[in-house]
Amino acid sequence: MKKYEVMYIVRPNLEAEGTKAVIDSISKLFTDMKATIAETKEIGLKDLAYEIAGFKKGYYVWQLVEASKEAVAEFSRIARINEDIIRDIVVVC
Repeated sequence: MKKYEVMYIVRPNLEAEGTKAVIDSISKLFTDMKATIAETKEIGLKDLAYEIAGFKKGYYVWQLVEASKEAVAEFSRIARINEDIIRDIVVVC
């Protein structure tokens, strides 16, 4: 398993509970696939460099995970499907 930095942007118009639910579901996805989440930072609501899906702001979340390729691939698949996540990136540490 390798270490990855995972960052994703959640839609800004979600309630606080909705944002928390998205973060919890992503964390659960990694833990269910035997990955370890070393650190999670909720950076918060920030201006986007350019408009994405009609939004000018987004709620940024950063996680440091130790995961398999399969777990990262599943995260990428879920992030594309989930309408509450407007952008994501995964970087190998």
